[in-house]
Amino acid sequence: MKNWLAAVETAVLGMVILRMISGLIEITAATLMLRFNAVDKAVMINASLAIVGPIILILTMSIGLVGMADKLSFSKLFLIGLGVLLILIGVRR
Repeated sequence: MKNWLAAVETAVLGMVILRMISGLIEITAATLMLRFNAVDKAVMINASLAIVGPIILILTMSIGLVGMADKLSFSKLFLIGLGVLLILIGVRR
């Protein structure tokens, strides 16, 4: 069991942990929606998830880019960062 965990890159492990936290937040929100059983409260919970999603995306991409920084040229890192920025702009508007 320890052997496979030691072989996992630190950046990948950080990304996995963030995604697991994000999933737990989503499951908790769905459970709260069922518990409250009210459309207005479900909409408020869903709106709070709209904040969590982009934050997890940015953090996960940042960890991945830092992990790949030594393998990519500056121009490729710039293009990836620009792509993430365009995704965020597209989602916002």
